[in-house]
Amino acid sequence: MNIVGKSINRVDGISKVTGEAIYPQDIYFLGGMLYGKTLRSSRAHANIEIDTLSAEQIEGVVKILTYKDVVGKNHHGVVIKDHEVFCSKKVRRIGEPLAFVVAESEAIAENALKKIIVKYDELEGIFDPVAALRENSPKVHGVSNEISLFKVRKGDVEAAFKDCDIIVENEYRTSMQDHVFLQPEAGAACLEWDGTIVIMVATQYPHFDRKEIAEAMGMSEQRIKVINPAVGGAFGGREDITMQIHLAMATYLTGKPVKAIYSREESFLAHSKRHPFIMKYKTGANKDGKLMAMQADLITDAGAHASWSINVARKAGVHATGPYEIPNVSINSRAVYTNNPFTGAMRGFGVTQVAIAYEQQMDLLAEKLSMNPVEFRRKNMFRVNSTTATGQILKESVPLDKCINEIEKHIVECQLLHKKNIKEDYIKIGRGIATSFYGTGYGNGFKDESKVVVALRNDGKIIIYTGATEVGQGAKTVLAQIAAEVFNLAIDFVEIINEDTSITPDSGTAAASRQTYNTGGAIKIASQKLKEKICEIAMRFLGIKSIEEIKIEKGIVTAKSNPENSLCLGKIAEIAKKPLQEEGIFVAETTEMDKKTGQGSPYWPYTFSACYAEVAVDTRIGTVEIINSSLAQDVGRAINPMLVEGQMDGGYAMGVGFALFEDINLKNGIMKNDNFAKYIIPTSRDMIDVKNIIVEDFETSAPYGAKGVGEPVMIPVAPAILNAIYDAVGVRVEDLPVTPDKLLKKIKKAEAKERCI
Repeated sequence: MNIVGKSINRVDGISKVTGEAIYPQDIYFLGGMLYGKTLRSSRAHANIEIDTLSAEQIEGVVKILTYKDVVGKNHHGVVIKDHEVFCSKKVRRIGEPLAFVVAESEAIAENALKKIIVKYDELEGIFDPVAALRENSPKVHGVSNEISLFKVRKGDVEAAFKDCDIIVENEYRTSMQDHVFLQPEAGAACLEWDGTIVIMVATQYPHFDRKEIAEAMGMSEQRIKVINPAVGGAFGGREDITMQIHLAMATYLTGKPVKAIYSREESFLAHSKRHPFIMKYKTGANKDGKLMAMQADLITDAGAHASWSINVARKAGVHATGPYEIPNVSINSRAVYTNNPFTGAMRGFGVTQVAIAYEQQMDLLAEKLSMNPVEFRRKNMFRVNSTTATGQILKESVPLDKCINEIEKHIVECQLLHKKNIKEDYIKIGRGIATSFYGTGYGNGFKDESKVVVALRNDGKIIIYTGATEVGQGAKTVLAQIAAEVFNLAIDFVEIINEDTSITPDSGTAAASRQTYNTGGAIKIASQKLKEKICEIAMRFLGIKSIEEIKIEKGIVTAKSNPENSLCLGKIAEIAKKPLQEEGIFVAETTEMDKKTGQGSPYWPYTFSACYAEVAVDTRIGTVEIINSSLAQDVGRAINPMLVEGQMDGGYAMGVGFALFEDINLKNGIMKNDNFAKYIIPTSRDMIDVKNIIVEDFETSAPYGAKGVGEPVMIPVAPAILNAIYDAVGVRVEDLPVTPDKLLKKIKKAEAKERCI
């Protein structure tokens, strides 16, 4: 490989570090620009009446949009259309959009918001997903709060538990987590000369946004153009619509450009959150350490709108066993409406949560069996030809053993070379491991397709048109490397165009760790087709009889037997006298699962990972310090190792936040921690130099063997930390995050119990 496997600098890196990259809030110079501000509900559940008359009289207010101004369908939603563009009669959470003020300045718009009168007729709210399932609970939508129930049934669980020598049962809870991307939502919209509405906004899926905007506007998609400027982080939080339709309506009705920027507090209100889960687990093994049975009941809080909850609950159910062979499995995974903030896609997509449960169950079983936790996992882990709980046979690229082996090497290194000299007896050292697996793509038989067009330009450059968005993960670089490898070109001669829906094909969302695999696969297909076409033209012009005699290197097409007989790629584009381009389509492998049993092959490929964490717990104050750690991640093949390590560092930091810090502090639908003064995330002082270990195990269906890594790198981090805490102090905090007060309370309780004994 000449390009693939090389740590090439990001193609968008220089523009971002120099400040030249244009983010949505950097769009200033549109003539006659107006400014928009959103009025949001202050009640969690209420019937409403809105009076905008006083606000409309304020000088400088141009227009106030409400549901009455929606000429198309007053709804949107990624799976179920249960969001309203503007609430018409009822609000279901705090932060629902009620009106959009368009004014000559931000200050005027802000002042007008205060003059809008909203009458609330409050309704009883429901904030506990378990209580929401009761028949007499207040209903958020329709007649039931249960959005979906996903089941997995394999073997005979009840009979298997009777044969188990060891059984552990526990309940685990994870918290609602914000994406806290660096760039809050911002955007601008304007009209082109022909009436096309242009919306410039950071998003993960511009083609789907265009569809939702068009539906709300009552227009064809051809009249809508979504431009995706630089994106300051996403992690799933930019998959749902926020301001896109509001901006489109505003510019269309006023005829002028309109811009909006959310504050950090409004960003917390506007976008989705990570699903909190309540997970009841019962897991059994025989005396030899072989897993026999597992039963799991999972309930996730969707909040007021479904977003991706059906899919998140399903993916959690598919992965609820962890990467372990268990012959008898029963899983129920429910998504439930409440009047809490709505929850959607976030890094790990339901698998991050269940790993908290299944990995602690593994350690508990190993302890009861007096087995080394590493060996216990080895005895039960997936290998090639293993069968998952959904009955899927894993046919290739299952390198969990390699991941564990690499972690184990690091554990030995730590014990030999990095022993921390702890003199204080109140500092306790603990070590923990965790493993995980993660299915790529949409899953469950959904058509997971990416389309691209690869073209040869007259200057000899390869141009790739794709809807795959660059959200900070390095897509532009990795996708360019795949094409550059096919054409044996330096990456400088490949350009990715992915910002404009009017000229790019739909490549699906930048989510589910699918872009390298899916869109990379489509680019490889299209590039190989175009390369063949280029070679055919070169054969005729150079008088060569076979494609096998042609060599392409550094933009020059030559005859292998006579290097002087050559053409540059630009000349071939001229000779063709018509655009030289090819379309590539890649469709991921997936089947729809049986609705009663959950049997099927929902995802392919899977990635595997393992994490080791060593922590120091201060038993006086309950703080946890990570002092050593390693993360081994299966990537298939690393297209760009440096970017893979960047994903591993970022995923690790998010895992630390999930385990130890991040808490919305939700009370009756109100987010108490809605800014960075209250919502605590890890800083550089909380991070260490984690040993990143890239594990390569070629995946034949992938472009050059590469799997996606954006999401799986986070999944094993938090459970490894939790297992290390237990190893240090002998207590488990089953309710995340493990804040000092929670841990200290557990430690004190355990000490009191020991004194009594």
